[in-house]
Amino acid sequence: MNLEAILKQYWGFDRFLPLQREAMERVVAGHDSVVVLPTGGGKSLCFQAPALALDGLAVVVSPLISLMKDQVDALQSAGAAAAFINSSLSADERRTVEADVAAGRLKILYAAPERLVTDNFLGLLKSTPIAFFAVDEAHCISMWGHDFRPEYRGMRILREAFPHAAIHAYTATATAQVRSDIVDELGLRNVEPLVGSFDRPNLVYRVRRRTDRLSQVLEILEKHRSESCIVYCIRRSDVDSLAAALASRSFRALPYHAGMSDEERKENQDSFTGEKADIIVATVAFGMGIDKSNVRCVIHTGAPKSLEHYQQETGRAGRDGLEAECVLLYSGGDFHIWRNIIDEMAPESQEIALRKLNDMYSYCSGLTCRHRALVEYFGQELDGSNCGACDVCLDELKLVDEPLITAQKILSCVVRLRERFGAGYTASVLCGSTEKRIKEWGHDQLTTWGLLSDESQRTVRDWIEQLIDQDHLERRGEYNVLGLSASGWEVLRGHETPRLLAPPPKASKAPKAPKVERESWDGVDRELFEVLRRLRARKAQELGVPAYVVFGDAALRDMARRLPATDAEFLEVHGVGEKKCAVFGKEFLAAIDLHRSTARREQAEG
Repeated sequence: MNLEAILKQYWGFDRFLPLQREAMERVVAGHDSVVVLPTGGGKSLCFQAPALALDGLAVVVSPLISLMKDQVDALQSAGAAAAFINSSLSADERRTVEADVAAGRLKILYAAPERLVTDNFLGLLKSTPIAFFAVDEAHCISMWGHDFRPEYRGMRILREAFPHAAIHAYTATATAQVRSDIVDELGLRNVEPLVGSFDRPNLVYRVRRRTDRLSQVLEILEKHRSESCIVYCIRRSDVDSLAAALASRSFRALPYHAGMSDEERKENQDSFTGEKADIIVATVAFGMGIDKSNVRCVIHTGAPKSLEHYQQETGRAGRDGLEAECVLLYSGGDFHIWRNIIDEMAPESQEIALRKLNDMYSYCSGLTCRHRALVEYFGQELDGSNCGACDVCLDELKLVDEPLITAQKILSCVVRLRERFGAGYTASVLCGSTEKRIKEWGHDQLTTWGLLSDESQRTVRDWIEQLIDQDHLERRGEYNVLGLSASGWEVLRGHETPRLLAPPPKASKAPKAPKVERESWDGVDRELFEVLRRLRARKAQELGVPAYVVFGDAALRDMARRLPATDAEFLEVHGVGEKKCAVFGKEFLAAIDLHRSTARREQAEG
């Protein structure tokens, strides 16, 4: 059976996503490969579909138990012979899987890296024909990756133990250095990495200075009532307090962090994937093992420590290709927290971590297209001048009317202070502070003292940071004193004009809906979509699987757009394969028919 037929039969897809065909063909050809596709780019299908086309067993290395279970549930739901073997299985369950492997009854087997390299497991695999090995989340093997895991380093034994089997590495985020590490550590041969675009055009990125965590989060979540959302916090205490606050306001929200018991975390994760809860409030301990396709919003209540982490965490939104919102709320305190953590790291790791943190800060304070900033960080370019899906390109950020004059006031103050003071002190002088130290230094007598007294110190401090981000100001020395760069002197002379954000208004107007959101709902009967969503939740609960394993949001919207009436029409729906049609078709078609009949009757009754 060819790859197109497999894609249609098992997953109900009639086309490949970018680079999927090329990635699959490398697997079928038996060549090693490194594949970097963004979250939502169909990375898993790149090894799952070829596994069903080839003879032998495909062994998939996966870092988390929950991720294995979700992937295997989805594969079995589609009709594929798949299983996992990990510590969650009882001895009898493990023996059953091992017997299925030995008998050749499985096509895909998931295992953790630490189990894979044990003598017993390697012996089991050597007793059966191996189609290939797939290493998922392969960035974990590199010290330059954002989630380095030492146990991944042991997988270099695969090349020695199975010299004739192809090895394929897959990840959603990997810089050129990380890709090189992956090739070296796994001993891959003749590899030319396939790297997809890091752009996720269906995600709408917004960055806001954090002023009131709870009120800002509530404002965002109100737009996503009854939709799946993830809210990230830096500290566990913030997770607990925010989850409780949301629950007290009628949001179905649950916490998740490493300080909870395994049972509590599993229960809350299952509630989220099973749609008994709409919102998970979590630290970064949550998400890597989640394959939930219909997350409509990801909120960061603090800045992550790197753009790799941010790309990975926001990538959990909109995996079904439909619109999703990603909002980052940050403050300067976030970066102080991360710097304190970095100070405790080994010296050889500190330089890398600080560089990544500075890149994260530049993203937060920058005024360039968010999509462009992300793809350029990963060494790519973005087509077009306006992405139409971020706060910058949607003109949601109001700029200062006379930025040159404001910037010159700030730069002049830095010069008057003889480039010997930091950002906070400079902002205090500009705002006309009468605190003791300013008087002692005589800086209340400077001509620049109080030049920006009509503005808050936070606003002036933000402008200073924006001038630093645009390379007009720079931090120097151990104490991060401010100094003018060459371009800063050009601004002071009036030869260059920077961009500065205006202070946020007291009440901001509701942002306009991005184009991707308008198009994804085009022609969809929203009432029917909600009917089908409730039916999906009931079926998922009956089967004990996450709701998206039954059908993703994209499939439900397509049903509510096409209004299929027969099995043949149901099979034309995006995401409906043969097994799902056989298992779920009757009930979903009946629900569509009942809704259509009710609508006609109501229309006739006028």
